[in-house]
Amino acid sequence: MSIYSRNQKIKLGLFVLAIIIGVGIILYSSHLAKKIAEQERTKIQTWADALKETTETPLEEEISKTLYKITLENKTIPVILLDDSINIIGSRNINKKRAANTTYLQKKLQTMKQQHQPIVIEYDAGHKNYVFYEDSKLLTQLVYYPYILIIVFSFFIGLAYFGFSSSRRAEEDRLWAGMSKETAHQLGTPISSLVAWVELLKMKGMDKNLIEEVNKDIKRLEKITERFSGIGSTPVLVKDNLFKILTNSVSYLKSRTSKKVEYILNFDKNAELLIPINESLFEWLIENMCKNAIDAMKGKGKITISVIEKKDRVLIDIQDTGKGIPKAQYKTVFKPGFTTKKRGWGLGLSLAKRIIETYHSGRIFVKNSEIGKETTFRIVLNK
Repeated sequence: MSIYSRNQKIKLGLFVLAIIIGVGIILYSSHLAKKIAEQERTKIQTWADALKETTETPLEEEISKTLYKITLENKTIPVILLDDSINIIGSRNINKKRAANTTYLQKKLQTMKQQHQPIVIEYDAGHKNYVFYEDSKLLTQLVYYPYILIIVFSFFIGLAYFGFSSSRRAEEDRLWAGMSKETAHQLGTPISSLVAWVELLKMKGMDKNLIEEVNKDIKRLEKITERFSGIGSTPVLVKDNLFKILTNSVSYLKSRTSKKVEYILNFDKNAELLIPINESLFEWLIENMCKNAIDAMKGKGKITISVIEKKDRVLIDIQDTGKGIPKAQYKTVFKPGFTTKKRGWGLGLSLAKRIIETYHSGRIFVKNSEIGKETTFRIVLNK
């Protein structure tokens, strides 16, 4: 299992935990809201009973202070009172200016009808009143509170994740830079030794063609050392011929890979397409992409490189006839440590992504893939 896979499982676990916490908050808040709603209905029922007794108390009798207190006690729950003919005869805890507006009261009444069944007041004289009410502000806030809490919680989780990701990227950058510079340092000594050995071979009268090929590889090693030394610092982009860079990269690979691998270049090798590019890094990218393709094809198949010119962009498609990539892995293949091979660190495509997106401000992604048939990677560069 790759490091990325383990990280994905940890992230998934945290995501599931966050969902459980969120659902728990909503359910508990809903339970509290239900309890408060029951209490509010009891409160309105008590208020309605007190109103009935107060109304039926003969004029010559003094109204009980307790009843009077109950009728005045409701200061939070909006109420509209209707008579037998369903006419509004009073309201409570509604803004006085708005309560004077019949249209507003009717709209308010419709809202109350949707929220709760009315409480019926049956008078001894045989007529009825209907008490409609809506949730208090406290209850309304409690209903929406968990959702607000989850939004705020998600915001801070997102902020923390962004901070963690930025920190991790910075850590990766430092790791890349440190590892690359150490690699360049380690390569320096054997390269110097090889140069000395080549001079010795020349003195011994060895085959010039053989010495020339060794010299080519030494120059290549020097270029690789230069590439590793440059990781971590901002590369210089200069206007260069993309067709020339692609052709040179493939020519170098052809002489060092199996004859069973066929390279097809779908562009005019003699034409010129100037774009801002770092030749050394881009050649490294093409080599990595092609070597990955050869591994995917098990050393036998076709690698096709196509260039498509747009108004302000250049599209480069690299297609191989390898084993393909499952759609679920289209993004994960670019993560450091991801590999399907028994050997290797899984840094090839991660390096390619870094070269294109960090150093060239472009994009690289899996355009399409068919299992057992082919895979196409697309690189997008700015002109």
